[in-house]
Amino acid sequence: MRGALSQPKCDGDSLKQNSFKAIGIQGLGVCLPDRILSNADLEKMVDTTDEWIYTRTGIRERRILSPGQAPSEIAEVAARRAMADAGVGPEDIDGVLFCTYTPDYMMPTSACLMQGRLGIPSCMAFDMNAACTGFVYGLQAAYALIRSGMARRVLVIACDCASRLMDYTDRSTCILFGDGSGAAIVGEVPEGRGILGNFAGCDGKGGTLICQPIGGSAHPLTAENFANKDRYIQMNGREVFKFAVRIVQDAMDKALEDAGMQASEIDLLVMHQANIRIIHAAMERYGFGHDRVVIDIEKHGNTSSASIPVALETARQEGRLKPGTTCAFVAFGAGLTYAASIVRW
Repeated sequence: MRGALSQPKCDGDSLKQNSFKAIGIQGLGVCLPDRILSNADLEKMVDTTDEWIYTRTGIRERRILSPGQAPSEIAEVAARRAMADAGVGPEDIDGVLFCTYTPDYMMPTSACLMQGRLGIPSCMAFDMNAACTGFVYGLQAAYALIRSGMARRVLVIACDCASRLMDYTDRSTCILFGDGSGAAIVGEVPEGRGILGNFAGCDGKGGTLICQPIGGSAHPLTAENFANKDRYIQMNGREVFKFAVRIVQDAMDKALEDAGMQASEIDLLVMHQANIRIIHAAMERYGFGHDRVVIDIEKHGNTSSASIPVALETARQEGRLKPGTTCAFVAFGAGLTYAASIVRW
């Protein structure tokens, strides 16, 4: 989503003519599992220590689903909280977009499940898999749907439960990920607020740097390969780190350009919470102090597509996210996907 989509047109009153003056987040909701997996717990499961994990990642603990708990359960709670926060009911929503790489089922989609559970009248409902970039991709897709006149208000849900795809004998991955969900109601907001600039991209040549090798149609899960660790998430951490440090700057610079803004105008940097060193690199690049950056990775770990809405809720609880706060959302993930949005709350 690039330049031409930045400023909505106001040339009519009908849905097709799109009467929206500004499009942004009307309501936000988050839900995390109750179960905590600490670094001390991981010390009993894999060759690692709390100090080793924390100094390399910034993580002390993460939340994970309990046995028998489905991702849709926490996603539904987040969605209901977002609807309550926006002051809207099921009848006010005409699109459901669910961002995930860990759906309850391959089909039906999680978006269809949510539309039914929430009692939303017949509307478009679809899943999107952009891995950890999911929420920002979803936000931009909702923005485009509303700009085009295909929807007035879209429920964007981001929920991933990486614990279900994790090899807890592989310390290179199991220390990083937690489970979580976040949701946003996207629609008309007061003039001068909302989404001001967007940029999204992908480097598919690095697609296998983060991968679940078997379980898809190319390499189906079978009784013979079930015991193979290829059913778990595998990652080339070194190469992903180098990609992330570079692409964060590129994506944010282009979103700022799309918005016609400078980094000095950003009040709050809300990055994907993948690794504290990647966040620190961005802070150094833009000269941001801790007062202008949201960091909640210590207690949540990498919650994949839910990372940015979870961080937003952290900022709101801390009193740092208020009407008029100008935020930069920046994310990257498997694919390799990346995106940034400039949003005035």
